[in-house]
Amino acid sequence: MSDLIVKAAVKDALSDQNVSADFYDALNEEVSELLEDAAQRADANDRKTVQPRDL
Repeated sequence: MSDLIVKAAVKDALSDQNVSADFYDALNEEVSELLEDAAQRADANDRKTVQPRDL
């Protein structure tokens, strides 16, 4: 699986918190599932373009 997130951006967004190394893998998996669900919704609506409403 490719990395869908930018670790430096996550660190910046959570600058007041410590981030464990395995958090990035879990976040990447969540993003992957979110994108897959959005693509399926677009397909179900006969669209090739994924739109914000698919989230």
